[in-house]
Amino acid sequence: MLAASGQIPAEPLERTALFGELALDGSVRSSHGTLAVAEAARAASLSMLLLGPARAREATLVDGLRIAVVKTLISAARVLAGGPPDTLPPAVASPPGDGGRQPLDLADVRGCPEAVEALTIAAAGAHNLLLSGPPGTGKTMLAQRLPGILPELTREEAIEVLRIRSVAGDVGVDALPHARPFRAPHHTITATGLVGGARRGRLGEATLAHNGVLFLDELSEFSPSALQALRQPLEDGRVAIARSRHSSIYPARFMLVAATNPCPCGYLGEPDRCNCGPRELARHQRRLSGPLLDRIDLLVHVQRCVKPSFGEAAVTCSAKARERVALARERQAARLRTRGLLVNAQMDAGALRECLSLDAPGERLLARAGERALLSGRGVDRSLRVARTIADLDARATVGEADIARALALRPAFGACSPAATA
Repeated sequence: MLAASGQIPAEPLERTALFGELALDGSVRSSHGTLAVAEAARAASLSMLLLGPARAREATLVDGLRIAVVKTLISAARVLAGGPPDTLPPAVASPPGDGGRQPLDLADVRGCPEAVEALTIAAAGAHNLLLSGPPGTGKTMLAQRLPGILPELTREEAIEVLRIRSVAGDVGVDALPHARPFRAPHHTITATGLVGGARRGRLGEATLAHNGVLFLDELSEFSPSALQALRQPLEDGRVAIARSRHSSIYPARFMLVAATNPCPCGYLGEPDRCNCGPRELARHQRRLSGPLLDRIDLLVHVQRCVKPSFGEAAVTCSAKARERVALARERQAARLRTRGLLVNAQMDAGALRECLSLDAPGERLLARAGERALLSGRGVDRSLRVARTIADLDARATVGEADIARALALRPAFGACSPAATA
């Protein structure tokens, strides 16, 4: 309107984007999604973005775009007429780690060598992991130490995470994050809370965990509809939401880490403590549906320590595990660079055929597992990805029979969440 009435030149508007809310008093307020708008402005070959001060530093993370802070409509008119913008607000220091807390260390874990190794394999290849066992065996303790062994976000991943946080309305997201997201929703969460779509622009936990970890404690207590809603993001790495008035697609490529008890009371196999009947056991197993378990790469039954010893040495520490994970991921990134992938969990069937070198004994072992109907087609691919990660952790170019055997041993069968079922 100002340009049409001749109060400001119209020509600068052709190469300028303006984003924000104009209040009745003439002030310019910032809006959610500033980083996404800045990236879109650069993609549209615009040269300048005018926006309010509160979220201006988000936009400065986008290279090749001039960011002009305007506190009022008068400031915007001045900038468009060739004048200087308002002052960029000072940066807000980003807290280290997860909300200022240092990651927990694997050195706190005593015993459970199989579970610690499975956690390392999951971190190295970004594989989905299910921890099953009685209460008090350390399932949650192990999962909470996963962020401490994950590598830092790459710049591209950090921008994706920051863009999501910006759309979600987080305040102070003006610096690239380093730590990967770790989301742990309560088991009472609804399906829409988990994948989003309650209203337009409302992001679910699956999207907020993009490039990080989604931890579901007490997995069998989540509603069936919520668990079924995870099937698409686990397979496609995205969430597609269709409502009567809008449809949206959000990124949701995350590691799923879950913990569950083997039965409602948690003490299956201990006759003196477990009173669960067949009906309760059947209902418990139905909560963990076959299609969901088929998307789990690793299943570990965490055993109760018979003779706990406070002085027992730790299996490893987070620093050593993180170093192994980082080296394995470097090998994966180098091998998958031509396909634009970073980790083994992202490989599709074509990438598996191209990048997986399997020796003859390994092929025969995998074929026998298929002949015995122990694996679905999806299960075969997921087992091969895990075997490839195991070989990467040991710096071996060829996947051998031992790698396939370990991957199959960690592969969940349908409903196999107890020691007896796993055996």
